[in-house]
Amino acid sequence: MRATPMKRRLVPLALASVLLAGCAGQAFKPGRLPDGARADVAILETTDVHANVLSYDYFKQKDDPTVGYERTATLIRRAREAFPNTVLFDSGDTIQGTVLADYQAKVKPVGCGEELAIYKAMDALGYDGGTAGNHEFNYGLPFLSQVTGTPMNVDGAGTQRCAGPHFPLVLANVYSARDGRPIFRPWAVVTKTIEAYTPDGSKLEVPLKIGIIGFTPPPILEWDKQNLAGKVTVSGVVEAARKYLPQLEAQHPDLVVAILHGGLDTHPYASEMENGGWHLAGVPGIDVLLLGHSHTEFPGPRYAGLPDVDAQRGFVRGVPAVMGGFFGKDLGVIKLALAREHGRWTVDKADTHSEVRPICPKKNECVPADPAIAPLVAQAHAAAVAYVDTPIGSSTLRMSSYFADEGNMTALSAVNAAQADYVRRELPKLRPELADLPVLSAAAAFRTGFGGPEDYTDVPAGPLTLRSAADLYYYPNTLAAVLVDGAGLKAWLEHSAERFNRIDPGKDGEQPLINGRYVGYNFDQIQGEGFSYVIDVSRPAGQRIAALSFKGRPVTPQQRFVVATNNYRAGGGGHFPGLDGGNIVLAAPDGAREILAAWLERMRRITGDQLPARSWRFAPLKTRGPVTFTAAAGKQEVARAAGLDNVRQLADHGDGTATYAIDLSR
Repeated sequence: MRATPMKRRLVPLALASVLLAGCAGQAFKPGRLPDGARADVAILETTDVHANVLSYDYFKQKDDPTVGYERTATLIRRAREAFPNTVLFDSGDTIQGTVLADYQAKVKPVGCGEELAIYKAMDALGYDGGTAGNHEFNYGLPFLSQVTGTPMNVDGAGTQRCAGPHFPLVLANVYSARDGRPIFRPWAVVTKTIEAYTPDGSKLEVPLKIGIIGFTPPPILEWDKQNLAGKVTVSGVVEAARKYLPQLEAQHPDLVVAILHGGLDTHPYASEMENGGWHLAGVPGIDVLLLGHSHTEFPGPRYAGLPDVDAQRGFVRGVPAVMGGFFGKDLGVIKLALAREHGRWTVDKADTHSEVRPICPKKNECVPADPAIAPLVAQAHAAAVAYVDTPIGSSTLRMSSYFADEGNMTALSAVNAAQADYVRRELPKLRPELADLPVLSAAAAFRTGFGGPEDYTDVPAGPLTLRSAADLYYYPNTLAAVLVDGAGLKAWLEHSAERFNRIDPGKDGEQPLINGRYVGYNFDQIQGEGFSYVIDVSRPAGQRIAALSFKGRPVTPQQRFVVATNNYRAGGGGHFPGLDGGNIVLAAPDGAREILAAWLERMRRITGDQLPARSWRFAPLKTRGPVTFTAAAGKQEVARAAGLDNVRQLADHGDGTATYAIDLSR
């Protein structure tokens, strides 16, 4: 029989009222909860908040109501009003991602007795637990140890317990290289008092023991190699679950919630798998799965069609699951129906479902900010705003990523120029035998509209500040350089070119240019003096790079290059062929953003002549129908100013975005 909501029992209404009046608030006594009792529990999840405490864009210096934990907080409070029983968890990537986060970590680091702004905000809502994402490690283990209040037996971390979040952080798959023990506790048990109903409609207050176990993406050891190498080891998420679940189950929890900073990948399991959620759901003993990392929503259409995945009701291999968006844009909610059977709580899957609740259900209709949050972080926010206004130079051209996928390299050129300059100066000191090799540089546009029509880099001509550098280089990566040959360089570019769909010139109707399943931050564009190539989107993936040349001559498979990039890419991030950390020839201690800021300040005034020329173009292709893409509305003049006179706006969608067409024959 399908379960019914707790307040609609099968007993007559009058009798139910009498029973409820007589039993409301009745305390639980062992043995008093019979089989057939039921309870609804709402499991609430935030993930990938990335320190977006406030609805504010530090790059554009204006409020942005489409993001911000202060609005997620409103959704949390509303969910608590709607559900009598709730628990709240966070799936990681919490402490990094905004200018505010960088200020508190690198510019004016918080002291041992001071709590991070994002944790202050989260503590105001009262979390029951969380885990660490890959970006928690960006600022190093000593900082992570301090701000989470977690002494770690690793190099550089202290034994003093500093101010941290007021909820348990669990992480089962990262271990100290010194003693092999987890750097965070692998699991914890949280006990909540919930309302339950007996078969006759009587209400009882009963304890619910919830076991939580956490996991982070195993590739962190490569992505943050400089911070982690020799200090920690990492295991696969399934191996860690099998290792620690028996310990957790020995505490006899009523439920086990796996908090994974990862998404769903149905490929055969590997211990280094970045998104191991599908495989983790198959480990016996896990009742609920919380997901993250992928910056999308589950349940949702992106996951439709995956085997054993219900992308409408929110189940992965029969396990209720949710992934609540990113940047504070959403709240994940699992309405978990519990039934008492044989003296234990079981999940009634027929009456259980997941949903993702957005802070902005419609354009220009966003929930209000929780007024309790902003005062908690006002001082740190003001200091961060003042910091990014520090002048560092000027520019005569607009540098934007509005049309980075279509060939506007103005924003990327500054990054590539700074990276290449750094490698040319530093590499001879460390690897003199490589000093005569040509230096190229690879950069991707981090902000290409994935987060909405405001999610683009846009630095206008005029004064440059540290805010400009932070806009041009969004993440706190460090710089790295790799040694590649011509064959490896072509393979790198072929993988990048998967950003585009294959275009059939003889096909009628519109054809979308961009492959929506290939993220923009993996579309590396490589530049260097005399370096050029062509992308032929009429050809299949892996066969698109043509006319690859250096200083007027075709690049040979054996020709060697040093390519400046970031630690994420050099360490295997994005699964580029030949990039696995083994060919790194320079691992800079300096952040790529800081290198860029220093270069801009040294150049003082940026002109087009000081930036490397655009290195690639699409192969000419005449199509029967339009080739289209979506970008921010009203930006056609930006394209023309950047030399893209083959781009025209077709339709304004009324939500800040528009459909554009690109004429590939020109």
